[in-house]
Amino acid sequence: MIRFAARLTLAGGREAATRLVIIAAAVALGVGMLLTTLAGMNAVNAQNQRYAWLNTTVAPAAADPSVDPLWWLIRQDYYHGESIGRIEVAATGPDAPVPPGIPRLPGPGEYYVSPALGELLRTTPPAQLADRFPGHQVGTIGRAALPSPDSLLIVIGRTPTDLEPLGARQVTQIMATSPSDCSRGCYVGIRHDGMTLVLSVVATALLFPVLIFIGTATRLAATRREQRFAAMRLVGATPRQISVISAVESVVAAVAGTVVGFGLFLAFRPGVAAIPFTGEPFFTADLSLTLVDVLAVALGIPLGAVVASWLALRRVQISPLGVTRRVTPKPPRAWRLIPLVAGLAELTYFVGRRPPTTNGQLTAYLSGFLLILAGLLLAGPWLTMLGARLLAGRASRPATLIAGRRLADNPKAAFRSVSGLIVALFVTSVATGTITTYVANRGEPRTDSVAATSLSKWFPPQEGPAPTADQIPAGLAAIPGVRSVALVRANPVDQPPPLEVRQSPTDSAPDRWWWPGIVTCAELDRLAVFGTCPAGAQVAAVADDLIGERAWDLTRDSYVWPAADASPAEVDRQPIRSVVVNTTSRAAFEQARTMLINAFPTGRFPNSTAEWEADSARLLRQFQQLANVVMLASLPIAGCSLAVSVAGGLSDRKRPFSMLRLTGVQLRTLRRVVALETVVPLLVVAAVAIGMGFLAAHLFLRSQLDYTLLPPHGSFYLMVAGGLAVSLGIVASTLPLLRRITGPETARNE
Repeated sequence: MIRFAARLTLAGGREAATRLVIIAAAVALGVGMLLTTLAGMNAVNAQNQRYAWLNTTVAPAAADPSVDPLWWLIRQDYYHGESIGRIEVAATGPDAPVPPGIPRLPGPGEYYVSPALGELLRTTPPAQLADRFPGHQVGTIGRAALPSPDSLLIVIGRTPTDLEPLGARQVTQIMATSPSDCSRGCYVGIRHDGMTLVLSVVATALLFPVLIFIGTATRLAATRREQRFAAMRLVGATPRQISVISAVESVVAAVAGTVVGFGLFLAFRPGVAAIPFTGEPFFTADLSLTLVDVLAVALGIPLGAVVASWLALRRVQISPLGVTRRVTPKPPRAWRLIPLVAGLAELTYFVGRRPPTTNGQLTAYLSGFLLILAGLLLAGPWLTMLGARLLAGRASRPATLIAGRRLADNPKAAFRSVSGLIVALFVTSVATGTITTYVANRGEPRTDSVAATSLSKWFPPQEGPAPTADQIPAGLAAIPGVRSVALVRANPVDQPPPLEVRQSPTDSAPDRWWWPGIVTCAELDRLAVFGTCPAGAQVAAVADDLIGERAWDLTRDSYVWPAADASPAEVDRQPIRSVVVNTTSRAAFEQARTMLINAFPTGRFPNSTAEWEADSARLLRQFQQLANVVMLASLPIAGCSLAVSVAGGLSDRKRPFSMLRLTGVQLRTLRRVVALETVVPLLVVAAVAIGMGFLAAHLFLRSQLDYTLLPPHGSFYLMVAGGLAVSLGIVASTLPLLRRITGPETARNE
């Protein structure tokens, strides 16, 4: 029987071959995406493991008492907005621990660099970067210590006398515990659970349309197959034999698709590795599969195909006459809206009632989003039925009436072929709405704003006496491209009063009326770009970086700092809180940073407000890119599902359509019927999914951040329109079949 089934599958004519190819292609897409998802999660774990050694500051003491302590200091530096990990070490004996990726500890005046940083050092003028690092390069950090090919890391050798005043700590072992498993306050690495959640959502959003595609492909020419299987039953075939024939067909397609899927994964793995899902790209080898992953996919997909084929032919298994017992299915009821309404109600409830803990917020918001998504999938047939009835009720042409009646007759089948879009469009809309609004309110400042062109070096009192004005490098002002050098002095009111706010002159937002620094109003006027004093004031209270809360809203050009309770004569007598350098070019910016690092090597390195904000904004933009990938990949896949569904429907209805043509119905009318049956569910699903996504994003933003949803950029709407156009174009490619399969010869009885 298996040999007979294989012959029917492989030599069953053009229809069987087409169906086999389509199912195999759908399975290959699904397998490729599933393998990429599993490999991506493994890559996150591998990348996070290589972050472990950077948390050596909190490593426990070594069990071996003979280990010599190692002075260890790690700080964050920047170059052109990219983060540089600067590790400085000093051995106290020959048995001090050695970080991974280097053969030995660098001695004083030596350093190891990552390949990416080494390339920067070779191509950048020394005054902008290399002069920050004392000594010379003696080697390259190996891959075992690099989280990413683009990681910018440097390990500098110093003496204990150099490092102790800088705040270094003594350690006796290098941290080897992944940040995801660290319980000692590891602060360098990936938030594994959050990234896994994001990748899982992306994988689900990508796989769901593929699963719909596979399901649609397996139903291609289902009516004719069921009739043939029923005929076999009538001539004596047993239900088990029919199941074997169907299972062999499904397994052949699934095995072929699985093999091709593994090939697709291997072919696209280098390209996927270059995508910075975690903020940095992966090494290609990180996208690896465990033996369990390979076996689960290689065995699970064909097994799932057998189960799916058995479920698809359950009517034939019940009775050979069950195929002919076709009745109009019951229309969907309004109760399907309950989960959707419940999800919206849950998110609405938490507006003004944000849970106080992170776990509470995750539970509240994720359950609300999942309820809405499940509600959309459950309510889809009911919404499709409403659209179909509206279409039929307003029909003025036969094609519109036929399409509306047919959709209303079986809205579940009509919705099934486009349901894959629900997840993709909902996830993309939520991500786009949330990220667009967040970035607009709290995102990275413009590259030409003062928050991006100025950098500050802060001198906190707990790090020792502040420098005098004579100790500020005189060469700062002489750097070509430096617009100004400003000194911010300590506010004599050194304790913040009880939190109060006052309305700004424009009444647009509350401003703080106390800041830790002061500067004269004459100096603010000279600087010109850092705000002004209130009328009549001589001294202003300012932030250490002269930016402060204005980083959240740099559109207010007439920013007014609050007045300080001090006279201009008192300002110069106060200790220096910070030095702020404003520049007109990136070269001047980096040269000034290098000069300040060399002059003041203790504490946090100088940076701009934009660089701090860029880290979170960069990750958000990457999440937005993932959401765009979901949408751009899902829409064509949904179009393929629709095309297969249309082709299958035409094959099953070719005799009724032939009869209509014989009675005088024009071919273009039948094409309108098919087009409307496709367009109505597609547009209804797209509109509802996008609308619900934006509404859910708005409720989340109001609850979590007290923001109002801002409309996405035009690129979002262009992508949606372009994706829908591609989907409809794929569907339109099936319409020429109508002429070929509805000729007069098809109207005969079989």
